[in-house]
Amino acid sequence: MPAKTARMTFWLTAALLALLGPALAFAEAAAPVPNKGDTAWMLTSTAFVLLMSVPALGLFYGGLVRTKNMLSVLMQVFVGFSLITVLWCIYGYSLAFTPGNAFIGGFSRLFLSGTFDPATNSFALAATFSKNTPMYELVYVAFQATFAAITCCLILGAVVERIKFSGALLFLVLWFTCSYLPVAHMVWFWAGPDAYTATANKDAVDATAGLLWQWGALDFAGGTVVHINAGVAGLVGAFVLGKRIGFGREPMAPHSLTMTMIGASLLWFGWFGFNAGSALEANSSAALAFMNTYLATACAVLSWIFMEWMLKGKPSMLGAASGAVAGLVAITPAAGNVGIPGAFVIGLAAGVVCLWGVTGLKRIIKADDSLDVFGIHALGGALGALLTGIFNAPQLGGPGQVVDWATGKMGYPGIGTQLLIQAKAVLLVAVWTATVSFLAFHLVKFVVGIRVTEEEEREGLDISLHGERAYDL
Repeated sequence: MPAKTARMTFWLTAALLALLGPALAFAEAAAPVPNKGDTAWMLTSTAFVLLMSVPALGLFYGGLVRTKNMLSVLMQVFVGFSLITVLWCIYGYSLAFTPGNAFIGGFSRLFLSGTFDPATNSFALAATFSKNTPMYELVYVAFQATFAAITCCLILGAVVERIKFSGALLFLVLWFTCSYLPVAHMVWFWAGPDAYTATANKDAVDATAGLLWQWGALDFAGGTVVHINAGVAGLVGAFVLGKRIGFGREPMAPHSLTMTMIGASLLWFGWFGFNAGSALEANSSAALAFMNTYLATACAVLSWIFMEWMLKGKPSMLGAASGAVAGLVAITPAAGNVGIPGAFVIGLAAGVVCLWGVTGLKRIIKADDSLDVFGIHALGGALGALLTGIFNAPQLGGPGQVVDWATGKMGYPGIGTQLLIQAKAVLLVAVWTATVSFLAFHLVKFVVGIRVTEEEEREGLDISLHGERAYDL
């Protein structure tokens, strides 16, 4: 009797498995779908980064100029952000984040074609940094659009109060196309973790990535792509346009440090989306990037104002706001690539180095970089990129990096090796953007003109270019 029962159980189990087999196979073969929590986090992060430009950057920059130029700054940022967003959706995303060569992508996503199929109501998926964990490609498009737009707007701070509005817009088109897109592709484009099916195919998959990704350069959220890229471009623009009328002879104090403080505060808030959002998932990497961003910024505020207090006798609100931005800039490439010890060092160093950048170095360079784009963004971005190479080391509290995407194996090539890779990346991006910016500013100068007339500059760009006043009290 027991034997008969055992045989019956066996055949019943076999029949059940035969019936369920196709369903189980289908479940096993089904493509992964985006996690709803990750999607919600990335949509929120995208909105945070938009806030960083509109209105945060506009208010931060606007408060630093004279009253007669406040609206012109708001216009440049507001319209520039909108312009780059449209260009991103036409061709920018495709050239930055589709396969091409080591320097630039292709045209498979022109006008965002292929991201949504209305016939099947299906959405294309993009890779994250985890296997079998995709995200909706349109979410990634939107997230990266905000990066491209704010990067272009950052440059404007170096040339405010004397650049023509038409010249500014034309320059942004040229620079976005020839500098931002290639650099973004070189640093951030790769096939994604699911392309690494075995350790043996690593070299073949790596060869499809951008040049700096192939080198192994670490840039979590944009130290090279955003800050060095924009900061060097701003310095070139300051040289090409020349100094503001009366620079060094007439007072050009900020007209509203209240606006600047509000702008800096909103930047700090929005930067959590910028850095923690760059994890592309709501996971431990996002948590690390969030905390590092929070801590490094606070450290930079303190190091800047205490150094300023020692040198000038008084700590200033302008110094505190500038220190916050310096800390945010420096921690950007490092956010998810270093541990808490790295955040302490990077933040404290950023306040001191960037304070020197906007005072001592600025006097040496002798350029009218109006709102210190080079001294804070280029210098802070370079500092953060280099220190990322050091504090990524596990022995210094860093998380290390994935050395085999097929297996997920973590490692670290050594401080000297990684620091050299970071230095090469910084140098390449600086030379690239300097060259493109020089050519673009001169082309704009030839085509539409780059600088307003002396009369327009003295009257103020609000009235002379836009026919409006920021304040009518």
